[in-house]
Order: sequence, then structure tokens, then C-alpha cells
Amino acid sequence: MTPSRRCSRSRPQNPARGSAGPVWLFDLDNTLHHASHAIFPRINAGMTAYIVERLGIEVDLANHLRVEYTRRYGATLLGLVRHHGVDAHDFLAAVHDFPDLSALLRAERGLVRHLRALPGRKYVLTNGPRDYAEAILREIGISHVFERCISIEQMRDRSAWRAKPDPKMMRRLLARERLRAAHVWLVEDTRSHLKNYRAQGLRTVWVTGYLPEKSGLGATNRRSGRPHYVDIKVQSLKTLKKCPIRVAR
Repeated sequence: MTPSRRCSRSRPQNPARGSAGPVWLFDLDNTLHHASHAIFPRINAGMTAYIVERLGIEVDLANHLRVEYTRRYGATLLGLVRHHGVDAHDFLAAVHDFPDLSALLRAERGLVRHLRALPGRKYVLTNGPRDYAEAILREIGISHVFERCISIEQMRDRSAWRAKPDPKMMRRLLARERLRAAHVWLVEDTRSHLKNYRAQGLRTVWVTGYLPEKSGLGATNRRSGRPHYVDIKVQSLKTLKKCPIRVAR
């Protein structure tokens, strides 16, 4: 298959004859649906309000903690649990409650078709909670495409809550699912996750189509170029299905 002109990629390795097919780990928000359209603003506001109420602090400091804990740990939740003893399940339920979810969702047309066109097994891997993730997958009609939905509750181990881009969490996940890192493709909008897991041997796909001008951390989102830790850069999953996928030896 000839690569699409819109598919920016590195040179693939040739697969070994008889090797296992690719395994896909899809991020949820801003990868499988357009979370920045309406859902992320609501989540960010909900997190800030929760922190203000539970910690008894001003809004500016609450916003700072929300952003800083996401930057430091991969998820605001982890910082709140570690430093403030917040009940994780209460926090997740409070800030991911969307009775009007269907009205907030935007997703790519033909998403089921685009996903099915990709060979291999498919998982969702999200820092969001299980009920939220499963509700979105149902609403946009793609639940049946995935073998499993791995949420933040399932990333936890006996010692701590964990989230992407935690390396120990990924090692445990690969071992539990009996996956070889070289066979796994991580499909994400978040560059720090791609960078960390490329260093662990996963192949990486950077999806840029839903990236807002400013990230949730206040920084400008860079969409130009292809960082060295990105194997394939695409604007959409429709584009991804046109890219030649190889499994490393």
C-alpha cells in the first residue's frame, strides 16, 4: 500500500514471517472523540470546583494544583490522592458526571469502519474512569470494536493509583495481556505519553486533528513537525488506516 501524503511516518521495520499482528492501544479523549469541543472544558471546571470545595482554597490555587498535578503525575487525581487524601472514586464520579453526554460528543464520521480497517487486536487505554469511558464508547457506537477498555481504575496496583505515562503501569499491562512492546501501537494525542512509551519500545501514532490551540495545561499545542519518538503522525483515524503498518521483530 502506498503511504498517504497526509501520513507522516518513519521508516518501518519489516515484520518477521509468522510474527503476531499489531496490537492497538487507543487513547480515548481527543483521539477517538473530540473532547476539547465541550467535555474537557466541563471536566476542567468540575475539577477546579471540586478542589476548591474539598480543600477550602481559592480558585486560582485550585487551578494551579489541577494543572501541576496533571503535569507531574499524568492525572490530577494522583496528586490529590497523594498529597491531600482525596477519595479517588468520589472525585472521578463527581467530575465525570454528564447527564447530557450525547449532546456534548463529537466524533469522526465512519469511525467504526476506520477502526475495523486496522489489522490486529484493539484496546482503549484511558486516564478517565470506567463508567465515563464506557458511556462514550457506547454513545459513539464503537464499544464492540475493542477487546477491552482499560481505565484508570485498572491501572492501579497495590501500592498506588497510576496513570499514563507511568512506566511501571505499562510494564504491568504488557505482562498481564502477554503483549510484546514491539508489537504494540499507542495511538494518542498527548506527546508526553508517546515520548515515554516509545522509550519502552512501543510504536507510536500521534493524532493531531482534535488538538486545541492551547492545552489543558495552558501551553500552546505544537502540531507541526514529527518528533523523533513519533512513528506515524496523522490528523485522523481515517488517515491512519491508509498508513502501512509493520510489526517489528
